[in-house]
Amino acid sequence: MWMLWIAVVALLLWYFDVGFVGQLNGWWIALLFGLALIWFEVFERRLGWDKKRAFDELDKAKKERIKKNMEEVKNFRGRR
Repeated sequence: MWMLWIAVVALLLWYFDVGFVGQLNGWWIALLFGLALIWFEVFERRLGWDKKRAFDELDKAKKERIKKNMEEVKNFRGRR
């Protein structure tokens, strides 16, 4: 994700002609976006980070659901 942020910042600096980035050829900025695309589409998938992130989100939701249900059971038993 950090590669994408760097590319966006570089694009803004290039567009507004700020510093040395404003003097660069547009292909350098396009290269940054291309590298970010390659990272997300190739390397992240090969390393399994995309699936790991999805499983982490599912695991977090599962733990929250279990915690909520345990609190409901505890409250239900307390009312008796």
